[in-house]
Formats: sequence, structure tokens, C-alpha cells
Amino acid sequence: ASMYTELERERPDGGNILTHPDYIDGNPDLIKPKKLLNPVKASKSHQELHRELLMNHRRGLSMDSKPELQRVLEHRRRNQLIRQKKEEEEAKKLQSPFEKELLKRHQRLDQLEKEQEKQEDHEPEFIKVKENLRRTSTVIGDEKAA
Repeated sequence: ASMYTELERERPDGGNILTHPDYIDGNPDLIKPKKLLNPVKASKSHQELHRELLMNHRRGLSMDSKPELQRVLEHRRRNQLIRQKKEEEEAKKLQSPFEKELLKRHQRLDQLEKEQEKQEDHEPEFIKVKENLRRTSTVIGDEKAA
């Protein structure tokens, strides 16, 4: 405030640093501008939220506290995750060494089957047809002999 008064004293014309708008002079021909409304502040939900925050502040409630429903839902989610982890750990513990070995063998067999399928896919078409012809000819020959 003291700097402002010093600047007023220094200016010989007596005018302020800030210019005054024309509509303050009281000219009736000019249209006076209206302040635009902020659509966020004008919304009902924002007003209700602001009112609730003021009430909580007056009551002394901390702003960090969450609504009861949100706290309950988070608590349930946390408990559910803990239960799932416990069940997974128990399932791993209950597997006997025999079951683990069976699982390993099953995985090896699956891997071998996949490798055989890949090898069969790389063989030329005429070799596959020739093998099929041999099988059918031996089956037909066995039926005639019997």
C-alpha cells in the first residue's frame, strides 16, 4: 500500500496506474458488460459438493476421510485379494511330490507332441499320401487273405 501511495505522489497528473473503464463514468448510452458465469461453479453438483465440504470443515472432519460406502468397498476388495492369495498358497502346498512329477511328465509329453506335429507339417504332401496308400493297401490285403 505504501508503494502505491508513493507512486500517486510522484505523478503530477494525479492519475492512477490502472485505467478506469468507460462504463464507470455513468454514460447511459454505453452497455455495461456483465460478468460471465463459470459453468462449473453454476452446476448443482459443484454447489452441493462445495456445501458439503464447507459443512465438513465446520464440523472438523478431515478431508482425507472417504465416504463410508467407498471405505467398505475397498475393505471388501482387500479381503477378497487376501483370501485368493491364501487359497493359491494352500493349493500349492497340498500338491504332493507325486502330483508335481505327474505334472512335469504331462508337460513334457505335450511338448513332444507339439514337436512331432511341427515335423509332420514340414513333410512334403506326396510323402503323406504315399504313407496313406501303403496303409490302405495293407488293410485291403489283410482282409482278402482272411
